[in-house]
Amino acid sequence: MCLAGHRSTNVTLLQVQWISPHMKTHKQTKLRGWGGGCRSLWYYPLTWNGDVVDIYQREFLALRDRLHAAEQESLKRSKELNLVLDEIKRAISEKQALRDINRTWSSLSDETKLKLWNITNKNVLHLPTIFHHLPHLLSKENSLQPAVHVGQGRTGVSIVMGIPSVKREVHSYLTDTLNSLISELNQQEKEDSVIVVMIAETDPQYTTGVAENIKSLFPNEIHSGLLEVISPSLHFYPDFSRLRESFGDPKERVRWRTKQNLDYCFLMMYAQSKGIYYVQLEDDIVAKPNYLSTMKNFALQQPSEEWMILEFSQLGFIGKMFKSLDLSLIVEFILMFYKDKPIDWLLDHILWVKVCNPEKDAKHCDRQKANLRIRFKPSLFQHVGTHSSLAGKIQKLKDKDFGKQALRKEHVNPPAEVSTSLKTYQHFSLEKAYLREDFFWAFTPTAGDFIRFRFFKPLRIERFFFRSGNIEHPEDKLFNTTVEVLPFDVSLLRTESCPEVFFFVHCAGSFSKGIAEGEVDPSFGPLEAIRLTIQTDSPVWIILSEVICFPGESPFIRVVITAAPT
Repeated sequence: MCLAGHRSTNVTLLQVQWISPHMKTHKQTKLRGWGGGCRSLWYYPLTWNGDVVDIYQREFLALRDRLHAAEQESLKRSKELNLVLDEIKRAISEKQALRDINRTWSSLSDETKLKLWNITNKNVLHLPTIFHHLPHLLSKENSLQPAVHVGQGRTGVSIVMGIPSVKREVHSYLTDTLNSLISELNQQEKEDSVIVVMIAETDPQYTTGVAENIKSLFPNEIHSGLLEVISPSLHFYPDFSRLRESFGDPKERVRWRTKQNLDYCFLMMYAQSKGIYYVQLEDDIVAKPNYLSTMKNFALQQPSEEWMILEFSQLGFIGKMFKSLDLSLIVEFILMFYKDKPIDWLLDHILWVKVCNPEKDAKHCDRQKANLRIRFKPSLFQHVGTHSSLAGKIQKLKDKDFGKQALRKEHVNPPAEVSTSLKTYQHFSLEKAYLREDFFWAFTPTAGDFIRFRFFKPLRIERFFFRSGNIEHPEDKLFNTTVEVLPFDVSLLRTESCPEVFFFVHCAGSFSKGIAEGEVDPSFGPLEAIRLTIQTDSPVWIILSEVICFPGESPFIRVVITAAPT
């Protein structure tokens, strides 16, 4: 058999010279008609026997199979060439895109560059992310998105205050804490700060209910951007059932402190881009007047930027200020050990790692840490809650450096004689409340009890403000209580709304949620007295913590009385 190549379209044909042993040669003739075929292929006139037909069939079948295989190989090579062409086109496109990116790379923020690096870099080395410490977050796309988000998303402020709040079994102090923080801010401070409340629960019904309550109580603060409310995704927290007990803490306490660490991390991550400084607070505190400006000025007056924590309370994680630029480091450190130790220990460990020399003694370490952790006195925040977020725990922690609540010394209520039918508790008299020396505290009132302020001389009063209860005793409020005025000229009282003449009339205002405020109708003229009258029996004691009168000839002046009983 003789094999020779024959080129055809897309395939290569093999031509065969074959001489059968069963053929007898009569005349040797060269094969024609193969289009320039195999020159060594010859045709011999044969003498046929019975097996010749079968032999030819097998040979042509084999030739057909070879032709089919060659065709399939050609199609495969064609597909491979198309793929190579696509790769070349993609490479050209990526190269052009890379040129465009390089033009703007220098203008990108470091945070954006880091994200792009982690996403696009194909090198072996990768930078750690939150997913290394909390890998369960990868299972849900929205695990790092707040489930509740109320507010305007304000940024570019000086100070961001973070308040984590959890469901308490006995009593929630959150509303009173917000009242204290907001009431001590002037307009400029309100425009240069953000208060972020994180409802650290995953029950949608509870988180939505708390958010709606805050919206109803503080609509102006929500609308202006001062106040924001968030809650983490249901998928943010890991499985706490596998935590190991440590440091003698039972499993429930280990779970509580572990979740608390993650709450702080979530809140810090959310607040990081909003302002220059971040202040960690709790949901059961009271603030001193001018606390925000005091914190800001103290931070700006530091001789160097080496500090890491400015403390405005000596208790726990209350009143701790950080530079927003440091929050990434702090969050990453907490995430590395969130299951191992409570937050106050971890904060101390960060400082130890940064400045302490293992070859030096503890005193040297403390001196070095004091350069990073700077204490402001007196404290600006006081812890007032007694029922901890840890179920069953009662804590009566008080900051001794806080002192008594400072009063607004510029306030002067008009001279008046004060009287009440209520039985006063200890030394918390109505007279001291009116003179801004303390708050008024009385036993359970009944229907018909009153509190009266009779001015020494008739006086025009433009507006009034009364606040009952305080942050330490938020339930001791006035309910179903009216504010009544006694005009100097009683004849002026005959109006359509008040057709009958009383010495005190129900035309001024009433208490709602423990607060009564309003304007006095100018037609009343000078007033002889203002009286608070309790209409129904009350199940609780009452505290009158704030008394404000707005004399017609004087600017708005105010006194806040929230000192704790001794």
